[in-house]
Amino acid sequence: MPSQSASYLGILDLEREPGAVRPTPQPGSLMSPATYNFPVITETVKGALAEVVMRGSPALEPAYIAAAQRLVERGAVIVSSNCGFAVRHQAAVAAAVNVPVVMSALIMAPALLRQLPPAAQLAIVTSDSRLFTEDLLGIAAPAERARIVVGGTEGGNMWRNAAMIPPQPIDVADIEEDLAVCVRRLRADNPRIAALLFTCTGFPMATPAIRRMTGLPIYDITTACRVTLESIMSTGLVHASH
Repeated sequence: MPSQSASYLGILDLEREPGAVRPTPQPGSLMSPATYNFPVITETVKGALAEVVMRGSPALEPAYIAAAQRLVERGAVIVSSNCGFAVRHQAAVAAAVNVPVVMSALIMAPALLRQLPPAAQLAIVTSDSRLFTEDLLGIAAPAERARIVVGGTEGGNMWRNAAMIPPQPIDVADIEEDLAVCVRRLRADNPRIAALLFTCTGFPMATPAIRRMTGLPIYDITTACRVTLESIMSTGLVHASH
């Protein structure tokens, strides 16, 4: 990894619908430099509307690669993305740039299973479980797949606000409510859940409240970004510009 006079966490952002409000990044969110004490830059991926990315479109891959390369040219030392479903493009983007790529919290799932006792389950919480398909997991072993349960917050506050025209912002309390309802339901149906993995990049601001509610380890996209930043900061080649 080449030395940079200024280094950044680079985020591949979604394209917005006309009239949609681009929220100001809040501390604790994926897009906020305060979350990492490290500067953040973004590039919009052409054509990457949230619904298109969530349903999956191989046609988006060149746009994701091009945007990632622009981020690296601007000084990004890590590339992440603003949609957990973009994990479908993890391999292609990682092959196209010379910095670590963390497209989704889902890349942590295999490692998290190995952290837990063999009988324990990992709960994956997404914004819409109806769109969550097996290709997102990348886990082929039947025994490991059987330890994963998936739930979604579809029908909740976030879902309703996103469905408005134009989509409306949502506050943290509403996200916390959506997640609390989903997690309680999952735990009631699956008492062996020992950890949670939040895939939606809108969830991290609510992660602390759900950790307090459950007492369980919870991982999200900011967890993955912070761990990766820590791993490269120790090389002495990365210099944050504040």
